[in-house]
Amino acid sequence: MNDDRIPADAHAHVETLCEGRWLSLRKRGRWEYAERNNPGGAVIIVAVTPDDCVLFVEQYRVSILRHTIEMPAGLVGDLADQPDESVLLAAARELEEETGYRCGQVDFLHEGPSSSGMSTEMIAFVRARELVRVGAGGGDESENIVVHEVPRRDAGAWLFARAAEGYSVDPKLFAGLWFLEHGGRAAEPR
Repeated sequence: MNDDRIPADAHAHVETLCEGRWLSLRKRGRWEYAERNNPGGAVIIVAVTPDDCVLFVEQYRVSILRHTIEMPAGLVGDLADQPDESVLLAAARELEEETGYRCGQVDFLHEGPSSSGMSTEMIAFVRARELVRVGAGGGDESENIVVHEVPRRDAGAWLFARAAEGYSVDPKLFAGLWFLEHGGRAAEPR
């Protein structure tokens, strides 16, 4: 990597502009960015039912004032009694909580920034396997999640149809579908 392309203020002192429970707004030199207050980041779960249906979740997101279609996902280490939770454990927990499916195996696929110009948050993609329905899903008491089971062969068309209806479709879904078809590296996150 060529170090002469690193901005001169990249290593300037960090100033905290605002600090909340889950996010902080920081400034380093001329750069402003959001920082996740949980060090584990987030996880997105690529999951397919035994009937070959991809699991999607729908929920209203206050930050954009719209209903969204996403893959099951959640924060890693956001429970008070499990601050050192692993990506794989968080994925299994979030999958069951949001969709009502328990998985027998979780495989790490890839990790990267959610929005590298705006946030320090890292997102891990995982593949959940050996799914068994154990509940209704819908999220915890603070969520109102609708679960969609969409035949894998129809997933792309179904997502574009939801977008045409006015839903905000998370573009990371398409990365998840790519991982579903092409796999990923089966290595533990850093």
